[in-house]
Amino acid sequence: MTTELPITETTHSCGCGESHAAHLPELDTRVIPHELRHGAVFGALATRQPGTGLVLIASHDPKPLLAQIAQLEGDSIEIEYLVEGPEAWHLRMTRR
Repeated sequence: MTTELPITETTHSCGCGESHAAHLPELDTRVIPHELRHGAVFGALATRQPGTGLVLIASHDPKPLLAQIAQLEGDSIEIEYLVEGPEAWHLRMTRR
């Protein structure tokens, strides 16, 4: 049985009045079994080329995961909180 990761494409509008697509895949970790979540995120980040990224969706502030990313990746991944709970956290993760 093959299960696909819950990754979807999103579009972004910067508010300039023009609609332009900055396709960022979303990785919704809320539907990934707990024991596989960090590995799934590391795998997804490994596919990102410099200048590209993804939006991580989590059920809580993923500080332990962010600490692991910092430890393994140093400052090569830029993190930006887009939504800070209370029901879901959305973080943009961009490879520098």
